Amino acid sequence: MSSSRDDSFWCSPLQEQRLRYQPQVPPIFTSVAQHLCKIDVDAPPVPEDGIRKLFPLTSLQPLINLIPGPNVAGAPLKVGVVLSGGPAPGGHNVISGIFDYLKSRNTQSQLFGFLGGPKGVIKGKFIEISETLLAKYRNQGGFDIIGTGRDKIETPEDFKSSLQVCSNLQLDGLVVVGGDDSNTNAALLAEYFLTNKIKTKVIGTPKTIDGDLKSKQVEVSFGFDSATKVYSSLIANIATDANSSLKYYHFIRLMGRSASHITLECALQTHPNIAFIGEEVEAKKKTLKQLTSQIVDVVVERAKKGINHGVILIPEGLIEFIPEVGVLIRELNEVLSGSPDHTNIEKKLTKESASVFALLPKMIQEQLLLDRDPHGNVQVSRIETETLLASLVAEKIEQLKANGSFKGSFNFTKHFFGYEGRCVPPTNFDSDYCYVLGKTAGALIELGKTGLLAIVRNLTAPVEQWRAGGLPLTSLMDIERRKGKNKPVIKKALVELDGPAFKTFVEVRDQWAMHCAYRNPGAIQYFGPPHITNRPNQTLLVEHPLVRARL
Repeated sequence: MSSSRDDSFWCSPLQEQRLRYQPQVPPIFTSVAQHLCKIDVDAPPVPEDGIRKLFPLTSLQPLINLIPGPNVAGAPLKVGVVLSGGPAPGGHNVISGIFDYLKSRNTQSQLFGFLGGPKGVIKGKFIEISETLLAKYRNQGGFDIIGTGRDKIETPEDFKSSLQVCSNLQLDGLVVVGGDDSNTNAALLAEYFLTNKIKTKVIGTPKTIDGDLKSKQVEVSFGFDSATKVYSSLIANIATDANSSLKYYHFIRLMGRSASHITLECALQTHPNIAFIGEEVEAKKKTLKQLTSQIVDVVVERAKKGINHGVILIPEGLIEFIPEVGVLIRELNEVLSGSPDHTNIEKKLTKESASVFALLPKMIQEQLLLDRDPHGNVQVSRIETETLLASLVAEKIEQLKANGSFKGSFNFTKHFFGYEGRCVPPTNFDSDYCYVLGKTAGALIELGKTGLLAIVRNLTAPVEQWRAGGLPLTSLMDIERRKGKNKPVIKKALVELDGPAFKTFVEVRDQWAMHCAYRNPGAIQYFGPPHITNRPNQTLLVEHPLVRARL
């Protein structure tokens, strides 16, 4: 299952240099001393009653910080790690951090990697991770050391099988590397293992390029920094091309199903003419017609200035934020959860949603009816929202041309950036952050903790001042409707419309709309002046100004 890398075949000069990179760590991880937990006075949110009833053994745990303990040797530990969900830059460094922590505490410790995601846990498919194997993956992009998958441990049989596999391996701990759904699974496993009195502790780590696994205590999910820098570089190149060719409007859809963090970050990096933020669209109840008119107005005004080109950013999940379309999608999810039959689908919808469905182009209708994801939701990555908006704008522009209201030209082209950013070699920030997350997860397992998310705080300060600890997974959870049933899930963190990142964007977007003020941050830089190589994403810069101290 795991890939076999032959150095003489695959390793580029850049990869060779990245293999030699030694991630920075805070002082707490520079010695091999034991760690202790200190309860943080900054208590996490108390879970709602429904969550506490479902997690009686793991809810209401305190937020903890790791602090230095006595300089004593550790007992040998057996730990498993599973990569879950889509890849994100830095996953290999999480594994490296776990491995190095375990070996530093006791050279007889073992780390096992479950193959192909959660199904590897269920079926007992694993390998032992050795230094020889890991040496080929340090600071590299991808999840290919053991692979990943979107399977979930959800049936009684899945939980029973996972318990048996972990028991047979005599695992002291299992680290789940994943996003909100994967860490929800981690919380359920932790509770199940405790209930059944097996020793395996379960720790999660915050992974998602979407940036929507975030809270007061979780400053950023890993992979967001690297992925958004890839997308921003591509967007900036396209903007420069538009400014050179002078003839196209580029409609660019960006990954980010439920939250628009990626689009907001890329906007702050590149200064497009328009960037839709789904959360704002929902809050202001903007209709599809209003969004179309917004683009048309900008195109018309720019044409009056002799500018017939531009860049428009669209979050992948925008279509769900448009009120009337969002209602339609929720109804379709409910209807199709009972039966995948698409026959006479309009008759199964409310009158209002049936009318909206009928107005959509046939291509979009078909995409809305495609197979659901494992959670029962429409696969928005397959819905070409950029095509929908570009077509509606083109239609309106033709009407304006016909009545003499538009004298310019309008030509468009479309792009979707998603997979391009998921497996890039991680930035210096993500390399350091993920390595420290891995060490934190190892320390929490050694301390016998379970049902926690490994976190690293104070990321705006120099690495020496980072604080490692654990946050109860249940503090991030509430009850949500999934596949027609109420399920415990970790809440997705959406863009805060009263937050500093969005407010910064609002202050300047009208200027960007009328000018070609495109900004090119360039490709990810790994070597050179720290103010370039260590520069974090714009969202962190505006949300946590002290980050400048790290540069």
